[in-house]
Amino acid sequence: MIEIRNVVKKYGNKTVLDNVSTVINRGEITSFIGPNGAGKSTLLSIVSRLIPKNSGEIIIDGTLLENWDKNQLARKVSTLRQSNHLNIKLRVRELVSFGRFPYSNGHLTKEDEMYIDEALDYLKLRDIQDMYLDQLSGGQRQRAFIAMVMAQNTDYILLDEPLNNLDIKHSVEIMKILRKLVDDLGKTIAIVIHDINFASCYSDHIVALKDGKIVDEGGISRIIHKNLLGEIYDMEFSIADVNNMKLCVYF
Repeated sequence: MIEIRNVVKKYGNKTVLDNVSTVINRGEITSFIGPNGAGKSTLLSIVSRLIPKNSGEIIIDGTLLENWDKNQLARKVSTLRQSNHLNIKLRVRELVSFGRFPYSNGHLTKEDEMYIDEALDYLKLRDIQDMYLDQLSGGQRQRAFIAMVMAQNTDYILLDEPLNNLDIKHSVEIMKILRKLVDDLGKTIAIVIHDINFASCYSDHIVALKDGKIVDEGGISRIIHKNLLGEIYDMEFSIADVNNMKLCVYF
């Protein structure tokens, strides 16, 4: 479990996160939703220890974030940032192998190769493992980065807007893979996501933020509600029940 307690983040006089507290439960997909500037990506970056907080606590499996050894933390939590473009020429397999760095320090063992192979197979990338990243479609490239995170073999996976610039088909493909990682492999995933319907259909828990504060959080039936979403996004919503799923209609 990841506990987020009273986290505050400021940039100068601007408060980006204002006393935020929530929990990322094990074995679930937790989605963070809200308008631009709500503080979603900032919160995930703080949990990842990519940026510092001004105050508050992050506790991962009972240990304060500050007390985690860097290498041990990399074996516990993996992160895929919103911007994951690389300026070096890499093949798919080489990228995925980066996920094993906390274990191998660049000297891959047979065990490392096994995890790399498993990730390539799981993300259906084995047949293109020798292709360069700049030869791939957006969906293939995003799958390759998720395979790198999977090869890292952490309990917690933090993803910042992994559906950016993907079409509908590839977005669905990625969300189904994330759901399988949780249901089949017992991973815990926290995801910043803009598409409310993807959050509704694939999440176990949703945290809704606005202006650096949590407006509400809970299961699908609690959060996917026209009044709450209208308050968060300042627009009108209708909610349709389709095949036991709640879908948001807005235009």
